[in-house]
Amino acid sequence: MDSSFPIPVSVLTGFLGAGKTTLLNRLLKDPALADTAVIINEFGEVAIDHLLVEQASDGIIQLSDGCLCCTVRGDLVDTLADLVDRLQTGRIAKLARVVVETTGLADPAPVLQSIMAHPALVQAFRLDGVITLVDAVNGEATLDAHVEAVKQAAVADRVVLAKTDLADAAEVEALRARLKQVNPGAVVLDINEASAAALFNCGLYNPETKSADVRRWLGEEAAHDHDHHHDHHDGDHDDDHHHHHHE
Repeated sequence: MDSSFPIPVSVLTGFLGAGKTTLLNRLLKDPALADTAVIINEFGEVAIDHLLVEQASDGIIQLSDGCLCCTVRGDLVDTLADLVDRLQTGRIAKLARVVVETTGLADPAPVLQSIMAHPALVQAFRLDGVITLVDAVNGEATLDAHVEAVKQAAVADRVVLAKTDLADAAEVEALRARLKQVNPGAVVLDINEASAAALFNCGLYNPETKSADVRRWLGEEAAHDHDHHHDHHDGDHDDDHHHHHHE
């Protein structure tokens, strides 16, 4: 592989309604993100602006929606491998970065494990960083209600606070303190500060800098990967995925 590999991959996560699509649309207009492929999951969310899709139809890959454990994860590996193929055959002139947007209620561990450890991807890609968007108005309630929200905050390198203008100062401070407990090492930014330069080029993702919980989740995911060959039929789809939604 030539010197353009490994290509940095950033993962953008956060709950429904937190504003991921708005942030993505803003970032895609940033000249710093030229030659970026964006992989999005449409999961009842507003898709990327149609204008941007038309302008970059070859560079924006929309995955079908589906359970993140197997369906989309298989798609994600295939989609990333396809990007490499397009690059090597000249159908994409240049690929400087990939941004993977996850669905709102997604456990981030399977996606991170795929990018860091899948044999088809490790030569071509490196996990650059995880960006988690948190709604300042509902953030504390979301963290209380959903273990996936805690996981999303815990794995992040950058936490972006959205809707801070709609929350009172005490709420925002309490949320910042809570996030600091969950993830002491993350950089917390207001959405107005969230430029491409501030969010990307975090360096190689390093689970060792995260909490013991994060290392355990990723370790469990690696073991799950080893045992699980993604051969579900539609009928047993739901039954096989509950293990991703508990501690």
